[in-house]
Amino acid sequence: MDAAAPYLTDRADDTAAGQVLGLLAGLADAAGWVITHWYVPVAAALACWAVSAMVVRRLARKASAERMALELVASRLFDPGLEEIFRRGVQLARASTSMPWWAPRRSKAVQIRLRADGSSPLCYRIEGPAGGERLLSITPFGPAVTVKRARPLVDKPRAHVVRAEFILRGKPTAPLRDVPLDPDPLQPLIDAVSDLRAELGDLAEIRLDIQRAPKWALRARRLQLMSEARRRERREAQRAARWVRHDATGIEDSLAWQLQQLVSGKQGGGGRRLVMPPVPRRVDPAEALGKLADDDHLVRVQLLVMCASNTEGRAQARLAQLQAAFDVFGGGSRWAMRGWRVGPWRLGADHWPSRRGFERRWNLGHCQPPRPNWVRLEELCGLLKPPTVHCRLPLLAGDLPTFEFNNPELLLQGIYRAPDGRRRLVASYAKETLFEVGVGKAGGGKTERALAQAIGWAHAGGGLMFVDPHRDSWPRALPFLAHDALMQRIALIDLNANGPAPQVSCWNPLGMHQGQVAHEVVEATTDAFASALGWDDASAPRALTILTAALAVLVAVNEAACQAGRPEDQATVFHVRALLTDPDFRAAALAGVQGRLDEETRSWWQAVFPTLPADAFAVVLNPIARLAANPVTRAFLGQPAGVYNIRGAMDSKMIVWVCPGGNGPTDRLITALLARDLLRAVRSRRDTPEAQRVPFRPYFDELITLTGAAPETIASMFEDFRKYKVHVHGMTQLLARLPIPVRLSLIQNASTLASTAGSQSAIAPITAEWGDRPGPDIVAALDRFEHYMSLTVRGRRVGPVRITGPHLDDVFADYARPRQTAALERAARATAGAAPLDQLTTLATGQLARVGGFLAQQAPTTPPAVQLEKRYK
Repeated sequence: MDAAAPYLTDRADDTAAGQVLGLLAGLADAAGWVITHWYVPVAAALACWAVSAMVVRRLARKASAERMALELVASRLFDPGLEEIFRRGVQLARASTSMPWWAPRRSKAVQIRLRADGSSPLCYRIEGPAGGERLLSITPFGPAVTVKRARPLVDKPRAHVVRAEFILRGKPTAPLRDVPLDPDPLQPLIDAVSDLRAELGDLAEIRLDIQRAPKWALRARRLQLMSEARRRERREAQRAARWVRHDATGIEDSLAWQLQQLVSGKQGGGGRRLVMPPVPRRVDPAEALGKLADDDHLVRVQLLVMCASNTEGRAQARLAQLQAAFDVFGGGSRWAMRGWRVGPWRLGADHWPSRRGFERRWNLGHCQPPRPNWVRLEELCGLLKPPTVHCRLPLLAGDLPTFEFNNPELLLQGIYRAPDGRRRLVASYAKETLFEVGVGKAGGGKTERALAQAIGWAHAGGGLMFVDPHRDSWPRALPFLAHDALMQRIALIDLNANGPAPQVSCWNPLGMHQGQVAHEVVEATTDAFASALGWDDASAPRALTILTAALAVLVAVNEAACQAGRPEDQATVFHVRALLTDPDFRAAALAGVQGRLDEETRSWWQAVFPTLPADAFAVVLNPIARLAANPVTRAFLGQPAGVYNIRGAMDSKMIVWVCPGGNGPTDRLITALLARDLLRAVRSRRDTPEAQRVPFRPYFDELITLTGAAPETIASMFEDFRKYKVHVHGMTQLLARLPIPVRLSLIQNASTLASTAGSQSAIAPITAEWGDRPGPDIVAALDRFEHYMSLTVRGRRVGPVRITGPHLDDVFADYARPRQTAALERAARATAGAAPLDQLTTLATGQLARVGGFLAQQAPTTPPAVQLEKRYK
């Protein structure tokens, strides 16, 4: 048994050795077969790869078909903080994973689309998985950003298209530059597309895809970076050791060292000293890995850009502008265009083999950057939000329409200079321009702009009223209105009475020959006197009562004269004096209208009037006496049936130029009467259905002068006229000089706010409405005819934007007819019923006798009136 043991052991060893040799021989045969038939495993591997790639591609297409799109629209005062923007980035990263489990990684991304095609400064859209819609719809930006479901975008083919892909270059662990939020980081991109022209087919679009960084790729990259850092440290330590040994050897071989040894008597010392080489420094992971040290808030991005145009060269130039804009984000790492430069050619996303992959990723929203492109969310803050309040947006043709001559739907505003230097006449929509306010120093261009707007509106067939206390606007506008088509529509009410043979129009505020309502006429005239003279129920109740009662009687007399077919026998405002102080005239008037007065008015004349002392009438008669003392106002207001009819002018689209003549007490009273009559006439349009009300535009130059006469009336205009399709345009040098009710109504209801240069304190109330963007210092430094203005277009505010005021000699040069100005002057005065001043003065003087004769013929014997006169005597 013991003798057989070695034999069995040797045989077992031989068997094991045979098995190993057989295995090795089999492996060698297999290797030989593989080497001989290499194409078989390669073909199998390729087939497996092709099948898996096809499956992944189909799944990715299926996942991409379930994407949704949201459009974000920021308000003009949108001003987010870094924390809000960072939270939005976290939402985007989280939403990128809201995909089915089977979706490939390339489809798990959220895309930010920045698009400009000339119709808007920059459209900001978010596209991503349908499962992330609820997460992305509620933003941390609050109500300052409106999120709405976006419609699919379909682009027409353009003749010239260029494509580019941007990748991160530089130190892979270094971050992009920390771009501040003020000014907006999007500003360079918006500036790059600010001169897009939709009519040329210009288009520029930027797509930033964001997805969570893959963990396995990050780990592999960190291992690689740490290994490189350690090798770099070892190389540095070895280099330092060589230099230390070299320095030590050099020192011992130097003459100074040898002399030191001789002096110290150590020549036979122990040989060269031992040199300790430096030890490699420990690698700090945070320093070596940089922004890749932590997984939190680390994402992979893909940046694609496409520019197109129907004009050769514009797309290439646009791409160069965008490339320069992305340089702003460059720091330790930067955005660089992928491709190679070969002489004048660039081989990139527009050429094979990159173009096909670019278009697939562009169309399907797949995120497959050729390089990792890992960034932290903090580096992308500038792109994670729409434009903010710190962004200067360009004014495009879609924002503010281009003015078209003779188009009644547009209202001229000025000349806009685009970023590329092009100038165009811009306008606002007439139906949205309800009220306008222009502020600025004298000579800054307020009146010139208003005249250009009024002339354009007149040539388009619109009706208007231009009130200018100083009359300078009339000769300025005269050559541009001297057209045969306009002459019959223009009326000039000029109370300046210039020249050797002055002519004046006429108006009876108490006239009833134009179908006015009696109580409205009484109320309008009384309110005009009260406004100009500062009367109210507390300070002058008796004056208001006396004037109201007197006007009620005179209006009743006029109503009777018109019904009798004798409008030339109507009383005027100057008959108030006769009614209060002449017993015979008063008795005849009260007898003639006995059945036309209401019971309260008749009772007042019978019971209260006889008890009033004679000096109670002075406060009422004094302003009327001043009006009568002025020959111009006497002639203007003293005619029985004046031609002036502002209600008829509105309905027939007349062009009425009113020049009150100054800003003295008498002029202010005339202005107050005209303003109150305008308010009465506009309110009387309630008898006309809204759809049939003809738009009308009063222009008030020198609001300080006008509101000094009728502050409450002007304020009511800015509050009420919109309902009746009457839109007021006001101009003033100082808002602070206006009464508080007028100033508040102006600012509250203005569709257009405009300011030329002026003092900062005068401009500050306007710039405060714009959030001091621009500030008063910028507006105060404007050149002449330059304006900053905000307008209302399609229901939203546009601006403030810098506009050059239109100059009549430039904008309306083709409309100038200087040879026909005399004819227009004659026609405008004839339409207004102007007559020689002395003739009208004579008629006004004899009007009291005419009214007395009419009353004597109309009034029967009335015992109550006779008793009243006896009691009064």
